[in-house]
Amino acid sequence: MNARQAYAAEQRRRRIRLSFLLLITFLLSTLFLFAGRYPKAGFTFPSNLADPMVNTILLQIRLPRILLALLAGAMLSASGFTFQMLFSNPLVEPGFLGVSQGSAFGAALMIVLGTASSVLVQVSATVFGLGALLASYLLAQRFRFGGALLRLVLSGIAVSAIFSSALGVVKLVAEPTKDLQDITFWMMGGLWNASWNQILSILSVVATCLVILFCYRWKLNLLSLQEKTSFSVGLNPKRDRVLLLVVATIGTTLTISITGLIGWVGLITPHLGRKLFGSDSSYSFPGSMILGSLFLLVCDTIGRTLLPTEIPIGLLTSFLGAIIFIVILSLKHQEGKA
Repeated sequence: MNARQAYAAEQRRRRIRLSFLLLITFLLSTLFLFAGRYPKAGFTFPSNLADPMVNTILLQIRLPRILLALLAGAMLSASGFTFQMLFSNPLVEPGFLGVSQGSAFGAALMIVLGTASSVLVQVSATVFGLGALLASYLLAQRFRFGGALLRLVLSGIAVSAIFSSALGVVKLVAEPTKDLQDITFWMMGGLWNASWNQILSILSVVATCLVILFCYRWKLNLLSLQEKTSFSVGLNPKRDRVLLLVVATIGTTLTISITGLIGWVGLITPHLGRKLFGSDSSYSFPGSMILGSLFLLVCDTIGRTLLPTEIPIGLLTSFLGAIIFIVILSLKHQEGKA
């Protein structure tokens, strides 16, 4: 088998893996639609579909929740993959430049101000998330230490610390019996408020962000190289990096404005995607998106069915994500020793 045939065979294998992941995601989504605690803990059988309450729960509660899990998982994973490639660092995620911390502060601020509108919470979280990205970028221009990417990393650390401190102040002045509890639950993440209206409120923008990132996926390998190398192959690395960072941030802030803070999805799934599909982002990027959807779907289903009370999804993604992270690093260490 010559090199061209070997390359074609590898491309076929990657397409088969993508198709298999899509099939698994569809099958699990259908299966989990019937998993819950009504009319009793376990799965809803076809004989129960005659109950109008069962149909309402399936179509108005579980289905939008499953779709939101798939959408949010894909967006967080796509953003994490983009950040890791742009910074040539496998340990970064969407909150790397203070985006998550800024969004958390914006949402907490609206909660403390007593707004009853979830739209205002979403808008505030998105605005402050974008503000954190802008602050990190402007602050990086003022730093005089290291290269451009290192300065952006350092500015992101500083901006994250500032917003984390501001969030602490907001929690300190929050009303303990209501506002503080709302902020705490929002920061733990959850899809319990999922509805068709919430999905529709972010669908167009998040879908646009995903399409843009997907169309740029082939450039991510080149943008992960040094700026001079990227420029030599016809790219405008500065413009493309800013565009992709903004798009990924908008998608992330809009997503977590509804779901709350959900960690580790954008960190773990890109690792799994590259492990399954290799370093070529043409395949590892969509693979990571599917894995992100699948990971969040499984975590949410466990959270709402395992115990009589719901487990916040952010706790599960952190717990399972940390375990997967340990396994990945252990396997890499063993491969390195071999």
